[in-house]
Amino acid sequence: MSGKEDTETLWTKRGLTLRRHFVSSTENMRKKALNSPGYDAARLFRWGQMMALAVVRVMDAAERSFGKEAQKVLSEALVELGRDIGREVLEGFHLEPGVSEIEAISAFITYVNEEIWASPEVPQIIDERRCACDVLWCPHQDHYRAFDCRVQRYIVQGLLEALEERTGMRVDARFTQLIPKGAPTCRFEAWKLGPGEERQWTSYSGELEKRALERAKSRG
Repeated sequence: MSGKEDTETLWTKRGLTLRRHFVSSTENMRKKALNSPGYDAARLFRWGQMMALAVVRVMDAAERSFGKEAQKVLSEALVELGRDIGREVLEGFHLEPGVSEIEAISAFITYVNEEIWASPEVPQIIDERRCACDVLWCPHQDHYRAFDCRVQRYIVQGLLEALEERTGMRVDARFTQLIPKGAPTCRFEAWKLGPGEERQWTSYSGELEKRALERAKSRG
């Protein structure tokens, strides 16, 4: 495999190697869209934004019309999507010698932010169990209400489950600030879970689900 092919199919940063997701369709897009004279790549942003808002509106409408059962079906579908993408990415999982688990977790989060969410970030290792990052810009920040960010949580849940499945690393995470709430960055913190510890990320999603149903009921 040539260096060019390595770059197109594999992602390597800070001692971690992963397989890029959607490799063949990405190449198809480059050939048939980006190479087309006059094609504006910002169109991809506008299209993606529309689809992201579609997910929010579908979730809101389903909760309002069908309640908890519909919410469960849709949230499980999003978790499954995250799990599938995570499994694809982790097919290429490789750690260079000497890279610690928390360094690997931090680099994995960088892939999630930069390659899945198209968001520039500044990573930080806090200690041997914890890492963090500041997301400098999110594609949804000018269109999502802060509460809308909950729909992305399910995809992240699937990604964390895939990471544990492939590597045995059990990771929990939280946002401590959000751009849609007026913060300068989205602050994301992650840490290694010990044996028997529950993932707070998932339990907090459950709390947001209850709030969403209450909001839907109040709107009638």
